[in-house]
Amino acid sequence: MGRDRGGLSWVPALGRASGPLYLAIADEIAADIAAGRLPAATRLPPQRALAAALGIDFTTVSRAYNEARRRGLIEGRVGQGTYVKVRLRGAGGSSPGGLVDMSMNLPPLFDDAALAERMWRDIADLQHERDLALLMRYQPVGGARQDRAAGAAWLKPRLGEVSPERVLVCPGAQGALLATLGVLATKGERICAEALTYPGLRSLAAHLGIEVLGVAMDEKGILPEAFEAACLKHRPKALYCNPTLHNPTTATLPLKRREAIVAIARRHGVAIIEDDAYGALPATPVPPLASLAPDLVYHVAGLAKCLSPALRIAYLAVPDSATAVRLESVIRATAGMASPLSAAIATRWFEEGTAQAVLAAIRSEARRRQQMAADRLSRADVSTDQESFHVWLRLPPHWSRGEFTARLRAVGISVVASDAFALSEPPEAVRLGLGAPETETELQRSLDAISDLLAKPSAALNLVV
Repeated sequence: MGRDRGGLSWVPALGRASGPLYLAIADEIAADIAAGRLPAATRLPPQRALAAALGIDFTTVSRAYNEARRRGLIEGRVGQGTYVKVRLRGAGGSSPGGLVDMSMNLPPLFDDAALAERMWRDIADLQHERDLALLMRYQPVGGARQDRAAGAAWLKPRLGEVSPERVLVCPGAQGALLATLGVLATKGERICAEALTYPGLRSLAAHLGIEVLGVAMDEKGILPEAFEAACLKHRPKALYCNPTLHNPTTATLPLKRREAIVAIARRHGVAIIEDDAYGALPATPVPPLASLAPDLVYHVAGLAKCLSPALRIAYLAVPDSATAVRLESVIRATAGMASPLSAAIATRWFEEGTAQAVLAAIRSEARRRQQMAADRLSRADVSTDQESFHVWLRLPPHWSRGEFTARLRAVGISVVASDAFALSEPPEAVRLGLGAPETETELQRSLDAISDLLAKPSAALNLVV
């Protein structure tokens, strides 16, 4: 940095600072944190040592540290010293050191100002297309006819022709899953799911008192023979699965296995809940289960991963109109209705081609980020797919998932350990969300930190005194 540190870990470059000296030091702390020169969890020099190195009074450094602490930049640890504060902004925000919360599996932000403006312009244009009733009246529980038809059209490339009467507009995928589980199973009954499954499904099942049985998987996804064994032994009410770009492993179930799963479910009278959260991402998708067995499958197609998490809209394609009526009753009891305004925005984006442009931008940015992950984790044991925006990282023998996630948290990186997904013994693995970092620079720094940590034996990082 071109500074004479005098053996200290950090010395501010004050130059000809104007104003109070203590504020100049606090400003330098902030600037070096923002630039990545002071990563999260870095220990700052003792106050007296820094004062001596700068040739200034101790109280000036003390005031500077207090000011930086007031700004939330640093924190004191009793008996240990002063450290750059680890701050995570929840849903994918960056910490001051440039590292991020990678626990959220968010679509990546794309760098296209014109497309972003188009999205907002479409929202503004709704006032000319819809009347005041959109804002001042309740709408039908399963969605207005126009929005159900738009959802059916959005699903057509994957499912083929679907009658709008079979499509319900739901308050997000979680709302769709809640309604579907409420129709298919009751307290004390059982459903099956992949051995590693969506944490939101586990939470819903626990809330409803439904037992979830894990079905064995391999690198391609759920094993048909294991599913059949579960059907014979436990007589489950339904199978929940995420067959395309599986969360967390990124596996996509091959067509032959999908056909086998459908045949087994039909033979045993088991309904299928297909969570197609990532189904819109592949340019050439494997046919969804709902296209193979529309009379058997409840197809949940949320917009959070392929368009916008902010809309909280999902389309639920069900076997027939009578089932749709039953599900409307559950939606009415649990949520009232999906947001008509959000549904109208989605419909507008579909009709104007904006949704397709956003999807293309997300796909493009996901490929770039996957390439960065491939470059920086080339020596790691990972499962991924170029069309997804998460990575399943299996840890080397010298790391446990608990130790690894704790070490990452210490430097401002949050990832999800396998415990969140496992229905039985969790493997030593973590999921990395590549879409959460706001910039590619933030992602690069985080991936480099993960790669560096993987190369180090955990015992070498332990210091007990």
